[in-house]
Amino acid sequence: MPRRLVKADGSITDQRNDVALAGLNHKLGYRGTVNTLLNFGEGKFPVNGQAGAVGYLIGQQGEGLKCMFTLMNEARIGVGLGATMLGYAGYEASLTYAKERPQGRHVATGGKDHSAPQIPIIEHTDVKRMLLMQKAVVEGGLALGLLCSQLVDDELTGSAEQGENARLLLELLTPIAKSWPSEWAQEANSQAIQILGGYGYTRDFPVEQYWRDNRLNMIHEGTHGIQGLDLLGRKVVMNGGKALSVLAERISQTIQKAGHVPGLAEHGTALAQALQKVGAATKAAWSTGVPEEALANATPYLQAFGHTVLAWIWLELALAAKAAQAEGTWDKRPEGPGFLQGKLAAADYFFAYELPKIDAWLGVVSRRDLTCAKAQADWF
Repeated sequence: MPRRLVKADGSITDQRNDVALAGLNHKLGYRGTVNTLLNFGEGKFPVNGQAGAVGYLIGQQGEGLKCMFTLMNEARIGVGLGATMLGYAGYEASLTYAKERPQGRHVATGGKDHSAPQIPIIEHTDVKRMLLMQKAVVEGGLALGLLCSQLVDDELTGSAEQGENARLLLELLTPIAKSWPSEWAQEANSQAIQILGGYGYTRDFPVEQYWRDNRLNMIHEGTHGIQGLDLLGRKVVMNGGKALSVLAERISQTIQKAGHVPGLAEHGTALAQALQKVGAATKAAWSTGVPEEALANATPYLQAFGHTVLAWIWLELALAAKAAQAEGTWDKRPEGPGFLQGKLAAADYFFAYELPKIDAWLGVVSRRDLTCAKAQADWF
C-alpha cells in the first residue's frame, strides 16, 4: 500500500493513497531512526471520493510469508551482528575507561595504606571479570556472524554435498546467530555501564545509549521465544535431525584437534560433554511426542544450545591462537603477544564461567517441566 497510487505500467501518480501518519513512536533506544504509526483507510485522503486504502498484490497470493522469510533469515544474521557491534562499542568504551580511571589500591600490597599510589581500576579482579565477559561475548559473537556469512558463500560455491551441508548448518545456526548476541551483548553493555559506575548511568558517556539501543535486538526480526520455538520445534528435528548431525560432526572435529593441543584438551572434553547433554535433552524433550511438552521450555533450550555453539566457536579461536603462538611472529606485530593471550583468556573464561550454565537450562528441558505451561492467567 504505497503512499501514492500506481498505474498499470508501474509508474507512480500524484494521487495520494488513503494512508495517514498517526504519530511518532517514542522509543527506548534507536532514537536516531524515525518510527511511525500509520492509519490505513480512515478517509483522511479519500481515493476516488471514498475512504479506503488501495493495495497492490505483488507475486502470488498466499506466497507473501515465504517471500518475507527470504529477507528475514538474512536479516536475522544482520540483527545478531548489529547486537554484537553495539556490545563491542560498549566493551571498547569501558576498556578505555578502566585503563584510565584510578581508584583503590592492590589489596596485597597497598591495602588501606592511603599513601600508596592508586591503581587503574582495570587492575581490580572484578573489573577484569566484567571485561572478560564482554570480550568473550563480542569477539565470540563476531566470529559466529562471520561463520554464518561464510556458510552463505559455501552454500553457493562448494560441491553439491558441501553446499547442502552448508545450507543445513546455516538454517540451524540462524536462530542462534540472531538470539545469542541479542541477549548476551546487551548483558555485556550492562557490564560496561557497571564498570563506569555512576558515570555509566549518565549521558556523559555513550554506554547507556548502547544498552538502550541493544534492547531492541531481542525483539525485532523474531523474538527470543520465536527463535526458541524455531530451533527446538523445527530446526533440530528437520530431515530426521540431519542439520544437528552436521553440526555435531563439525564440533567433534574441533574437539579431536583440541585433544592434541596442550591446554585445550580439557576444554575439548567439556565441549564434548555439553554436546552430549544437548543431544540428550533434545531427545528427552520430544520423547513423548507431545509438542506442548517438548516446546514448553524452548527458550532455555535456545540459551543452552547457543552457549554450546559459542563454546565451539571459542575452542576454534583458541586453536587458532595456539597455532599463531607456535609461529612465534606475534612479538613483531603491532598487536603484540598480548593479543593472542587475550584470546586464550577469553576462551578460558567462557569455559569456566559460561558453559556450566547449560545444566540448569537443559534440566527443565529434559524433565519437560510444565511449571510455566500450567500457569493460568488468573494466577498473575
